[in-house]
Amino acid sequence: MGLGRILIGKPLETKDLAHQSISRPIGLAVFASDAISSTAYATEEILIILSIAAASSAGMWVTHGNILGASIPIAIAIAFLLTIVTISYRQTIYAYPNGGGAYIVARDNLGELPAQIAGAALLTDYILTVSVSISAGVAQITSFFGDLRPYKVHIAVAVIILMTIVNLRGVKESGRVFAVPTYFFLGIMFLTLVVGFAKFFGGTLGIVPEGSVEPLHHAEIAPEAGFALVFLIMRAFSSGCTALTGIEAISNGITAFKTPRSHNAAVTLTWMSGILITL
Repeated sequence: MGLGRILIGKPLETKDLAHQSISRPIGLAVFASDAISSTAYATEEILIILSIAAASSAGMWVTHGNILGASIPIAIAIAFLLTIVTISYRQTIYAYPNGGGAYIVARDNLGELPAQIAGAALLTDYILTVSVSISAGVAQITSFFGDLRPYKVHIAVAVIILMTIVNLRGVKESGRVFAVPTYFFLGIMFLTLVVGFAKFFGGTLGIVPEGSVEPLHHAEIAPEAGFALVFLIMRAFSSGCTALTGIEAISNGITAFKTPRSHNAAVTLTWMSGILITL
């Protein structure tokens, strides 16, 4: 027996594929882990851009209040956009019960060239998702365990190899493995929200001091500051839209769900969107 057979397992016959179908909770862990994990850095990306605005003359109006307040309307706009995308993909799921990814939908409605562009964009998205997500995760691990910093690249490559092997084992098997970290992450995130709201209503939540960012004098504000502020707000919105990455995965994997497949996939997509909006 070769090493590949030990790691990946024996090939499945077509008649055995029905046993690889997954339930909605497992499907959420398999297909939604990409989108849900992006919430770990989407808000951070918004605040990074807003911090730039606050430190410049363009953000003078932001420094008069709490800079974190500017992230609220941006988050609402992203949630609204997510709702629109979710409704669109729900329609796609029912229209293409055998799998309706961007390539198939574009090919049937727009032609081959748009379909190839959509497929190439999706492939690039998946590559960037793996590279960015794993790099971010390894960076968090090595920041906590300082002795591992020289081995960041080695750890990242090892994680990619491990994830590849787990996925090649089959959807059902990988779902069981990915369910643990996915639901653990969700538990920690919701626990953070509960503790934060408890401190907020209890009056013990810390706040950003008003004088933490020094506003510039009116005379120092350039005429172009208004345009720069609009640009930075749009930049913060686009950075926060990283929370939408991976939302198309469920429509691509409809056939992996138990029957009724379209219904289960649509419900799972709604669950994922609700979690994303909440986080």
